Amino acid sequence: MGTGAPGPSWTVFLLSLSVLGIRSEGPLFGEAVASRPPGGCRRCCDSVDPPAPADAAMPAASPSALPYALPEVRPYINITILKGDKGDRGPLGTPGKQGKEGPQGDRGVQGTKGAKGQAGSPGSPCRARSSAFSVGRRTALHSSEGFQPLLFDTVFVNPDGHFDLAAGHFTAPLQGLYFFSLNVHSWNFKETYAHVMHNEVAAVILYAQPSDRSVMQSQSVMLALLSGDRVWVRLFKRERDNAIYSDDVDTYITFSGHLIKPDED
Repeated sequence: MGTGAPGPSWTVFLLSLSVLGIRSEGPLFGEAVASRPPGGCRRCCDSVDPPAPADAAMPAASPSALPYALPEVRPYINITILKGDKGDRGPLGTPGKQGKEGPQGDRGVQGTKGAKGQAGSPGSPCRARSSAFSVGRRTALHSSEGFQPLLFDTVFVNPDGHFDLAAGHFTAPLQGLYFFSLNVHSWNFKETYAHVMHNEVAAVILYAQPSDRSVMQSQSVMLALLSGDRVWVRLFKRERDNAIYSDDVDTYITFSGHLIKPDED
């Protein structure tokens, strides 16, 4: 059986190998390749082209002529050498709006008990924050010419000794508001004229006209006093006889007072 001419399929395969330039043995990457006419084909029977001179520069091989694609190489830049100096701090911006109040957090764990503190300095001496008195007179009194202080002989209330029975004066222990009341019994056919005095000034007057009947008369007043101010009662005789009545059995004449509100320091 003789060898016949190659069939159509083999002819196409051989032509494809010739066009693609694929061969079983050939130069490796980096070896010199003899130049061929551009666009031409090389047959097995063609002579090898003369080698190029040693000092001639080898043309760069295009990626399409290499047996495999080369990886893409990207340049590396060290950004640390490109960093500049730190700039100055800029101006403070406008404060933003206050946010909504958040929910109340959980109660924290109770801390340990602290050490006992040192004793404080002594406080100021205790001062009286109250004052009251009530006195009376059991004997009648006819006033002399001019002014005459009204003295008392009976003490109902004077716990702190703020009323001086011998002088007939109440002395305010501290600054504040005080209330006072005076009650007397008039004498038949005689005038009754008395002043409630604040220091040396008449604050209010108690008066009763002469009458064939004796009556009870009263006067009250509220005064703003300073510490040390005095309040007392005096009789005043004018053209008529001035008198007040009392006896050893009943007390008809009383003078009372008390502190309402002390001023805050």
